[in-house]
Amino acid sequence: MEHILAFLLSIPDIYSNFLSGIEDKVHKVFDYHLIFSYCLGSMTTAVVLGIIYSVANSFQPLPEDFFKYDLREPFNLQKGWLLWAGVGLVGSIIATALTGVAVSSFSGETPQRETDALVGLLPLIGSSNLNTVCLLGITGVLAPLLEETVFRGFFMTSLTKWVPTPVAVIISAAVFALAHLTPGEFPQLFVLGTALGFSYAQTHNLLTPITVHAFWNSGVILFLTFLQLQGYDIRELLQVT
Repeated sequence: MEHILAFLLSIPDIYSNFLSGIEDKVHKVFDYHLIFSYCLGSMTTAVVLGIIYSVANSFQPLPEDFFKYDLREPFNLQKGWLLWAGVGLVGSIIATALTGVAVSSFSGETPQRETDALVGLLPLIGSSNLNTVCLLGITGVLAPLLEETVFRGFFMTSLTKWVPTPVAVIISAAVFALAHLTPGEFPQLFVLGTALGFSYAQTHNLLTPITVHAFWNSGVILFLTFLQLQGYDIRELLQVT
């Protein structure tokens, strides 16, 4: 998720020349930067999704549940997208936390986060209301919509034509984790990708993994924003040197 935003923010490198300036000027630059990034992200999402749909439509007829975004029956015990999104979110939080503890125990040291894309966003978190809204728009809406359509709706679904669904879930989760370009976070991202894959496999509705992904990303941004506003040093909490 974070790598998309980091990439978008690296395109117009306008704020780097103002970091030593007055604080309100820095905030203005961040605001303009994020507005540009949000617009660019929206266009990128639309273009990529358009390409995917065009490619998929060339293989008509498509299965009935291919690229399915269905708001109906959110709490159905078998296929309810919101119900299983809740199950997937809770499961992914627990599994990811346990994975993090296990990795730290085996390695004997805390993972270094200097190269994580999230670290590049720290100056923006809590800097202004507009920045927060733009961050949530990019990480909580655009990124989940694009990534889940690509990794679960297209890639994983395509794999199920050649391999069993559990294998397709594992392969797509591995590619999902690798695509974030943060080797230190691979185990946790792999576990998250696996949870997203199985949540989609349960409902065959992309709203399920999109909802899990959206709450995951938004939760991180909102939690860090809250800590920042309470006066905590989030760089120290994330153990960034």
